[in-house]
Formats: sequence, C-alpha cells, structure tokens
Amino acid sequence: MNVVVCVKQIPDPAAPASLDPSFNLDRSGKLILDEADTYGVEMALQLVDAAGGGEVTIVSMGSAADVAGLRTALAMGAAKAVIVSDDGLRGTDALGTAKVLAAVIRRDLPDLVLCATESSDGYTGTLPVQLAELLGLPSITFAKAVRIADGTVRVDRQTEAGYDEVSAPLPAVVTVTAGVVEPRYASFKGIMAAKSKPVEILSVADLGLAGEVGSAGARQAITSVEAAEARQAGEKHVDDGDGAQKIVEFLESLKVL
Repeated sequence: MNVVVCVKQIPDPAAPASLDPSFNLDRSGKLILDEADTYGVEMALQLVDAAGGGEVTIVSMGSAADVAGLRTALAMGAAKAVIVSDDGLRGTDALGTAKVLAAVIRRDLPDLVLCATESSDGYTGTLPVQLAELLGLPSITFAKAVRIADGTVRVDRQTEAGYDEVSAPLPAVVTVTAGVVEPRYASFKGIMAAKSKPVEILSVADLGLAGEVGSAGARQAITSVEAAEARQAGEKHVDDGDGAQKIVEFLESLKVL
C-alpha cells in the first residue's frame, strides 16, 4: 500500500512571527514540520505496516533551502520526500498550492492521500478538499480513526455530536485530526537513516504550471496589514440592586435578547 502525506514546513512557533515586504509570513528563519502533519505521517506509517507492505511518500511545497521538517518525517519512517521549491511560487493562494500538490501526486497516484485538517500558519482548511477535487478523488474530512479493507477506506468522522461512520473507495483523500494517533518520536537510527533518504526538488516548470500559480495565478492578494486594536477595559458596575437589569440592558444592546 502506498500513501502520500501532504505536509508543510512552517516557521518555528517559538520564534516571533513577522511579515516580509509583500505582507507574507517571513519564512527565512528556521523551518520545522507542522505538528498537525505529524499525525498524518504516523497514521500513514501504521496503515502501511498493517497492509504488510508499501511505502509512505512526503509531498510539500516551499523553500528547499531548509528541509529539516521533511527530514523529521523521513526520520519517523517515511521512505522519500518531494518538495516543490520555486521563487515563482511566492504569493500562491490555497487553490494554487492545491494545484501544485495535485500535479506532484498525479505523477504516481497512490492508494491514499492524507492531510492535516489545516496548517498551523494558514488556518484556511480548504486545501485538502481542493486537492481531492483536482485529483478527481473522494474526500473524507476530520477523521478520528482510519481503517483500510477490501479497497475501501473507512473513517470515524468527528462531528460536534460525536462521529459519523463514513467510507469511500480507494484511492481517496482523507484529513486527520490531532489525536487520531500518537506520533512516534524519531529514533537515533531513524534520524541517521533520514540523512540518506531521497528528497526530490521540483520547480514550477517541471510540473507545467508556469503562470497558473504564484501571485500571477492567485485570486486574492494582501494589500495592507494593520495591527489589531488593543483590547479595551470593560465597564464595571457596582450592584446596588439593579445588577440584573443592567445585564439585561447590555444583552439587549447587543441584540442577544
């Protein structure tokens, strides 16, 4: 069984975030594997083990100057990684990113594609379903448990009321939630082995997407950024017997009542 896991390298959350002159997140510093993606990597490894064979491939988009985050996934047990790195990708929106990842995955369609529900530095949550649409595959989101049997993926899909039992034929795209599994720690042996595992670097031209991605192909652009207003102190009232009425009046002013 072959599984692709889409991952993202993000700036270290421990470091102060900043924007570049184009109002995009500054990614020039240390990059790490998004914690949300470790659950997908672990789930993929467990599914391949349960199937008795196959491999896990990591697919990403971003700077190839620092692939420490990809090496983390390889150290966990993934077989290889592919990253699309190109200056022409600057300003790419979520749909453009989905086009890039789809082009990579389409070269050798796997049995299953796993993604996090959303990235920790973007929070759009739209890319996985866009990816599924571009690949022409069924998609199941918010998986809290994943099982493979007889060419079908069966998922316990998390909902506000509990979970739904959903199934789809393979190949399919599935997004996993935090806590679906407990990601393993990379062993020293795994870390050393990761140094020799292949990391393929592709460009936009390699995928035939010139002019379709990057700021030229984006359907949105950031024109300005303003700091959020500081939280103002709230009003304080001493209850002289009319506290309940003041609460009612306040809620009425908000049109809650």
